[in-house]
Amino acid sequence: MSEVELFLIKDGENCTIYTFFRNEGKMNDSVVALPVTSSKLRLYCLRLSDRILVLGNGGVKNTRRYDIVLNGYVMTLQKFEKLLKQEVANGNVNITESTIVTDNIFEL
Repeated sequence: MSEVELFLIKDGENCTIYTFFRNEGKMNDSVVALPVTSSKLRLYCLRLSDRILVLGNGGVKNTRRYDIVLNGYVMTLQKFEKLLKQEVANGNVNITESTIVTDNIFEL
């Protein structure tokens, strides 16, 4: 298990974008990959509402299927989604139309 913390990338008029830190204090690679333009680049995201995205890691996709690394990124994002929904149900996280309100560090 590792600790993760939500990080706001952009609070826009039409969409709010988050990613998450791991406990090492290093941002998720997706933040670095955002400016890259490639038809093969894939960023994995979790859409919490019409105006909230949580970006996960990405990478260059060389095959029609996920390789082991990309599959791990997708599974991490799925675990984070499940954890986030659980914390909403427990009252520790509030998701509005355009923001995620929490002071929690999550155990992923």
